[in-house]
Amino acid sequence: MLTAFARAFRTPDLRKKLLFTLGIIVVYRVGTHVPIPGVNYTAVQQCVTEASGNQGLFGLVNMFSGGALLQITVFALGIMPYITASIILQLLTVVIPRLEALKKEGQAGTAKITQYTRYLTVALAILQGTGLVATARSGALFSGCTVATSIVPDRAIFTTITMVVTMTAGTGVVMWLGELITDRGIGNGMSILMFISIAATFPSALWAIKKQGTLADGWIEFGTVILVGLVMVGLVVFVEQAQRRIPVQYAKRMIGRRSYGGTSTYIPLKVNQAGVIPVIFASSLLYIPALVAQFSSGNSAWKTWVTANLTKGDHPIYLVSYFLLIVFFAFFYVAISFNPEEVADNMKKYGGFIPGIRAGRPTAEYLSYVLNRITWPGSLYLGLIALVPTMALVGFNASGNFPFGGTSILIIVGVGLETVKQIESQLQQRNYEGFLR
Repeated sequence: MLTAFARAFRTPDLRKKLLFTLGIIVVYRVGTHVPIPGVNYTAVQQCVTEASGNQGLFGLVNMFSGGALLQITVFALGIMPYITASIILQLLTVVIPRLEALKKEGQAGTAKITQYTRYLTVALAILQGTGLVATARSGALFSGCTVATSIVPDRAIFTTITMVVTMTAGTGVVMWLGELITDRGIGNGMSILMFISIAATFPSALWAIKKQGTLADGWIEFGTVILVGLVMVGLVVFVEQAQRRIPVQYAKRMIGRRSYGGTSTYIPLKVNQAGVIPVIFASSLLYIPALVAQFSSGNSAWKTWVTANLTKGDHPIYLVSYFLLIVFFAFFYVAISFNPEEVADNMKKYGGFIPGIRAGRPTAEYLSYVLNRITWPGSLYLGLIALVPTMALVGFNASGNFPFGGTSILIIVGVGLETVKQIESQLQQRNYEGFLR
């Protein structure tokens, strides 16, 4: 990986792209530290210090914003509205025929879906920004902080609108920065911004574990976290690269005097076909009952049960529910993102077939069978990776600060591998040496 980056810096046009991407990253990180108007910055810093390592319900969104959510900055919402909008549009593509037709139109249809994603991102940013301001005003953003209710001292409607508009505009700027990286940088802009947001929280989380440690002044715990993190990265790289290659043979066709086809290829089915989406879905779904219980009044039986069982990350009911939801959403997302019948029809249209399997419906049934078989280990792997932060370091009382969580590791490794592949492909286009050296 380091060799690829070194070679890229020696190539003039790639060096410009890398430096442009680094400049955009600097602008993005500066925006995550600029507070919005109407916020008492001193009170926010005091509450962040008191709530260190206990981010509660907002931990996932705070991770995706690079710590900007709890700081209530211009980029407080980060890339999360765009991620949510992209997932919603991808799910609606299966349900709404118009979106499915746009997806099949090629580049023009993709551009139209991208425009819809932008509109939905702005709408979600307004909704999430309003919720964040209301949560901050009520003091629920930092439960247990002594000055939580004074974070937003001015309760006027104009101040509230200004705060929401500022955060919505910040989300629009983040979306624009990501598209700039995609167009003029090294590509994969939104994923790179997500990568930077998560990686930015690692140093503080690691140092917090060191300060809380008791063995050898915290260095034993610190070293254990680094060791567990390296093992997890190796495991994630191994599984993310694993795939089941289904061979496909294309029959020869004579068109005029020319012969077409007769080639062999394969369909790569990844073991983790769903990526990190099931973990995000499961986390979001588990946040809903806890969030409803937090804002509901009274002490009803359901609220007491939810507070006792679904708000603590190390509770057995929470762990089992989290694991089962991840497995369910892994199968659900694979089912809607990969259509075996469509793949079988395309193969049949161009004269392709799987050796030993008849074209058409038998091919679709075979692909569905293989996909279900490899989704089981993929979903179990996702569930185990997601539970590592709680299970690995519970003895050190540092699970709340464990930086190498399942979601963060999956995103960082996935984006890192994809970025390196893109750089290597661009290097190969500029320095093609042929097959014989």
